[in-house]
Amino acid sequence: MSFDYINALLKKPTTRTPIWVMRQAGRYLPEYRATRQKAGDFMSLCKNPELACEVTMQPMDRFDLDAAILFSDILTIPDAMGLGLYFSEGEGPKFERPLKTLADIEAIPSEVNSDLAYVFDAVSTIKSALGDRAPLIGFSGSPWTLATYMIEGGSSKTFAKTKAMLFNDPKMLHLLLDKLADSVIAYLDQQVQSGVDSLMVFDTWGGVLSKANYLDFSLSYMQKIVSGVKAKHPNTPITLFSKNGGKHLSEIAATGCDGVGIDWTVELSEVEQQIGSKVAIQGNLDPAVMYATPDIVRAEVKKVLDQFQGDTGHIFNLGHGITPDVNPENMKVLVDAVHEFSAK
Repeated sequence: MSFDYINALLKKPTTRTPIWVMRQAGRYLPEYRATRQKAGDFMSLCKNPELACEVTMQPMDRFDLDAAILFSDILTIPDAMGLGLYFSEGEGPKFERPLKTLADIEAIPSEVNSDLAYVFDAVSTIKSALGDRAPLIGFSGSPWTLATYMIEGGSSKTFAKTKAMLFNDPKMLHLLLDKLADSVIAYLDQQVQSGVDSLMVFDTWGGVLSKANYLDFSLSYMQKIVSGVKAKHPNTPITLFSKNGGKHLSEIAATGCDGVGIDWTVELSEVEQQIGSKVAIQGNLDPAVMYATPDIVRAEVKKVLDQFQGDTGHIFNLGHGITPDVNPENMKVLVDAVHEFSAK
């Protein structure tokens, strides 16, 4: 199976710069909104392998994307650990039973794959629908990011409870992170066994930590995941993405991962000079560019592509997810421009 996306990740020759987009199967597409309505709610959509396959394939059918990404959520693992995940309209994910005490953390199971069969069923369903059109990306949230939701009880602006635990009882937090890392390794291992071709670890909240705490409480556990998954699947490429992680790129690249995702707050050319000899680089158009006119989208695509000097090792992406109110026509402009300007 030879694909530009996989080749770029492995720094092998490509015919053009490959592109996929974070949240490419999502609310900016009217067909996604229709399927979600049919499912009833977001988690019901995630837990229905046929519908998860349908929404994974929607952007593949509409745009000339170089990879599909499994439609799921980063909070599947905490949900399977019994914390009572629910989504309230306009407020994002919440947990009925957030973690407060050492006993809470000791009580959560680390073996949860049996409750996540719907994810693995979705992977195999999507793989058979995709055939050899494009590779399929599987993913997980990072232990640090999952822990913040599990301790705060949802998303947070200050991460007060998680940071209080970090400073007051670091051993307790490390116990949780270690448990989560083991769960993520087992989860990603099973995704590969079910058919995914590459893996992403999303560290959405790594950027809220100081350098020392990032290395200790976030990156060390992603390193553990890379080592654990690579021990079982040495040929499956892994990309790590820490939002606002621009100040830690050398350390991220040293984990043994194959690709490093970057957001739009760093210069691609500088990142390439820093770590481009070690890993592939994924990114990094500002998602807000997608609100601009088609001509401006094309011009901004060209700017990003012109920054990268190497022959391979760049995967084009937005610096974070595509936002719900973007015109889908601009997604087509984006994908076509990347291919047109980068064709070898």
